[in-house]
Amino acid sequence: MGAMETRRPGPVALVGSGEYLPVMEDVERRLIAGRPPRYVQLATAAAPEGPASLGRWHALGRASAERLGVTQVVVPVVDRISADDPELAGLVAGAGLVYLSGGNPPFLASTLRGTRVWAAIEDAWRAGAALAGCSAGAMALTGQVPDIRHPFRDAVPGLGAVPQLSVLPHFDRFAGRLPDLVLTRVSHPPPGVTSVGVDEDTALVGGWRDDPDEWEVVGRQSVWVLTPDGREQHPAGSVLRLGPIG
Repeated sequence: MGAMETRRPGPVALVGSGEYLPVMEDVERRLIAGRPPRYVQLATAAAPEGPASLGRWHALGRASAERLGVTQVVVPVVDRISADDPELAGLVAGAGLVYLSGGNPPFLASTLRGTRVWAAIEDAWRAGAALAGCSAGAMALTGQVPDIRHPFRDAVPGLGAVPQLSVLPHFDRFAGRLPDLVLTRVSHPPPGVTSVGVDEDTALVGGWRDDPDEWEVVGRQSVWVLTPDGREQHPAGSVLRLGPIG
């Protein structure tokens, strides 16, 4: 009897900023290409900001889906109760791309972790759907999520799609304003975890290539690998070996 076929998860995109905007359209288009034209969107990270903020994200997501010629599917998770709603979890089925947009990173991770909606997202991704997170969404997909606004608070457990990474989005805009003490703290992740800064309008994408350890920098700017000794710049087009997704 032949070996059982195993299917790799879909690609993962960790985006510094620009979700749903024309500047990142090529990344979103490439992520959903060849997959079902069903663009599943969660603005959960913005829920603490109120309905107006959620409405803004839903409108931006709708415009993005229209440009791509695919169907927008909003999964309106705003708290742990809605994240565990089987009807909302059912909306994820058949996704070609699932996108977690920006807002509050610890809130997003704590709201989704261990719920029916996250289980549905993980199932879709492991079956081949693309998975993307921008800003707070990118941070939540890792193993540990620091609170950049309160950097000396303990990190909360993340969603674990890419447990080997720690992500600082908007890196070009925020890094220059972060005190050395804060950068030093976020640059000392647990053993086996690599800290990366992702500039605005830029994404770090794993799973596009045959080698599961390879990640590509795409977009307008750079990704930075942070170490206790400093930062290494990797401009768009660079390929990094950062371990497999999943």
